[in-house]
Amino acid sequence: MAAGTPLPAGSVDPVAVVGMAVRLPGADTPEDFWRILRAGTESLTSSTDEDLAEAGLPPSAAADPARVRTRPVLEGAEFFDAAFFGYSPGDADVMDPQHRLFLECAWEALESAGYDPRGLAERAVSVFGGTGPDSYFLHHLHPHQRAAGPGAGPVQHLLGNSADFLAPRVSYVLDLTGPSVTVQAGCSTSLVAVHLAVQSLLTGESDLALAGGATVYFPQRAGYVHREGGVNSPDGHCRAFDAAASGTTPGDGVAVLALRRLSDARAAGDPVLGLIRGTAVNNDGGGKAGFTAPAVDPQTDVAAEALALAGLEPADIDYLEAHGTGTPMGDALEVTALAEAYASAGPGRLRLGTHKPNVGDTWAAAGAVGLVKVLLSLAHEELPPLANWQRPHPEIDFARTPFRLAAEASAWPRGERPRRAAVHTFGIGGTNAHVVLQEAPPAPARPGPPAPRAGRVHVLPLSARSDRAVRAQAARLAAHLERHPELPLDAVAFTLLTGRARFARRAAVLAGDRDGALAALRVLAAGGTPSYGPEWAVLRPGGGAAEAAAEESYGDTAALRQAAAWVAGGEGEPAVAPDGVRQRVVLPTYPFERARHRVAPPPYAGEPGAAGAAAGQPHPRPALENAYAAPSDRLEELVAGAWGDALGISGIGRDDNFFDLGGHSLLAAHVTATLRGVLPVPTDATDLLAAPPTPAGHADRLRDRLHTALGALTDDEAAALAAKLA
Repeated sequence: MAAGTPLPAGSVDPVAVVGMAVRLPGADTPEDFWRILRAGTESLTSSTDEDLAEAGLPPSAAADPARVRTRPVLEGAEFFDAAFFGYSPGDADVMDPQHRLFLECAWEALESAGYDPRGLAERAVSVFGGTGPDSYFLHHLHPHQRAAGPGAGPVQHLLGNSADFLAPRVSYVLDLTGPSVTVQAGCSTSLVAVHLAVQSLLTGESDLALAGGATVYFPQRAGYVHREGGVNSPDGHCRAFDAAASGTTPGDGVAVLALRRLSDARAAGDPVLGLIRGTAVNNDGGGKAGFTAPAVDPQTDVAAEALALAGLEPADIDYLEAHGTGTPMGDALEVTALAEAYASAGPGRLRLGTHKPNVGDTWAAAGAVGLVKVLLSLAHEELPPLANWQRPHPEIDFARTPFRLAAEASAWPRGERPRRAAVHTFGIGGTNAHVVLQEAPPAPARPGPPAPRAGRVHVLPLSARSDRAVRAQAARLAAHLERHPELPLDAVAFTLLTGRARFARRAAVLAGDRDGALAALRVLAAGGTPSYGPEWAVLRPGGGAAEAAAEESYGDTAALRQAAAWVAGGEGEPAVAPDGVRQRVVLPTYPFERARHRVAPPPYAGEPGAAGAAAGQPHPRPALENAYAAPSDRLEELVAGAWGDALGISGIGRDDNFFDLGGHSLLAAHVTATLRGVLPVPTDATDLLAAPPTPAGHADRLRDRLHTALGALTDDEAAALAAKLA
């Protein structure tokens, strides 16, 4: 049996899941995912002939009877808020969307847990995760290495697409200093990542850990080719454990979880979504039919070990989220293996299910997606139906197993003992993983807050990179508070106060109660007036009338002063945590302002004019703190143009900061090489990177050298240089 991670001797401190984020076909949030699961629906997209042509496939692909046009597709995978994460548009274009989406979900998982993703540098925060196939590079970049413009090259392609850099990218962007390890284990990748994260937490190596996976198949809108005897479904539908099961469907998906030791989570007031009681990982070894075939005994062993490490018996488990690919052989072998591990529970004791009929086989993300499904089921006290299931698989005698299937949802209420579940994965190559989950324990009793005092004001601070994003935040928060009336406003205020990054565009809502907060948030979201009402106020920069009205209504001048300082850009807290509240709650995450970043695949080589690949179009100048100022002379224009070629941006201003535009050392070297080919003076990257790193500053440093060089030029050389700079 594989080596697992038991709790330290005498320890009763399991690992808590404190945050989660997903991107799935038809679901941008865990709540969206639950609606799909609860309804038992499939999130499928069909591809047209035009889609196949745009994907660069030959005309014969549209007529191929083996091509399946339907699969679960993640819409909008090509959109990304590059400037938010400090990337130039050119770098974003050539970065695998799997990396971009994993980065976004890492940010959201931390915000979901109530933590500022940019405020964790002093903690040991680790990242474990992996990706699916590098199909974006193979289909979009490799056929025409120069398609993303002059700024893109093999090194940028490597950094933006190699799985090696998935976890380190998150650690670098968010300044996380714990272990940062990319995991590649086929369909077991994200569950192995969770296993490693749990080990890191239990050994004290990490204080907080991110774990998950990302898979996006490219070309997205081209379906897939079904081969007789292969693993993919012939009709685009996955029917796990059903008599009509004929294969899986490749689905796009991303899932990231935030984990902490339970004691730490409770001490900090984190939202505890569930507990991880035991994890185990092993491999089939060589004793099976082939490298791609699953084995029975190792899957039995890994499940038994996870239960033993959790200190539980099979009868203690209520539900098992299986791998459930929907392949006849895979389903039969998996149920055989798990039935042996859970045999002592008794016939029909556990509900069995899988999410693959809903959103497809998300490969590297599958295990983490299964964990999210179980956590949502615990929260909603309900087990969703097994989609596409009508009749049992004929080669599985379910009556003799501990499992039962259901095409309808069923209640899963809290009871006298904790509710528990397990998640199981296996993958090509033989890596098996099993995780045992348990519902969150009741929160420890806390002293009740003092009685509400007259004139008490709750301060809800908001900030973003743009006014539009602030309005979007307000709209999201209002909708969330409407859906969750149970959320204490004190806890909402504390989470916003301590658990969000601070940006330049700001607003603050002051409200005496929930109804006042909703009214104020709706006004802020609409960008309208008035700025105050009987029980609320909206503070924006320069909003003196609202401040005066709030002071007159509430009399809480300390909170008002601090909120006004927040809106004006102060770094201090906008208000003290009211009544000593230290509780974080799950709130909407940052509203990224995404733009399309995509290198189109080359057209089919047999089409006229398809011999060469056109360079990608430059992106417009992003929104910056400084106003645009045009280059003042030809030298500044040359410098700004060289920057734009490398960064993939048009219209760069003379005062724009290289790093604010997403610049880095590799791009600085490219700019330098470009200018060396234009100007007859020595230059290196330090000329660009020295203060100020702007086109104007860069040009000034070159100008002095040019004046010196002019004296050594022939008349013809001087005339040619003057023409370039005219």
